[in-house]
Amino acid sequence: MAIEFKKNRVIFRDVARVEEAEALLEALQKNPSAKVDLSACTHLHTANLQVLMVARPSIDRWPQDPELRTWLEAVLKPA
Repeated sequence: MAIEFKKNRVIFRDVARVEEAEALLEALQKNPSAKVDLSACTHLHTANLQVLMVARPSIDRWPQDPELRTWLEAVLKPA
């Protein structure tokens, strides 16, 4: 899996696929204070993006890829 769930952390690696969106939603519902690490993420399926947009978790680390980071910061950074 490209999404790893730790005690108080969600770590994205490589390509986060649509099949992982349900587990992501469940993990963030169970632990809304979990921090999200996107630093190793290279692609995020829109289903996972929608979960992040609704859950509004704290993003601890942004993707290293500058284009992906810009795109995600535009929709996930707090106003």
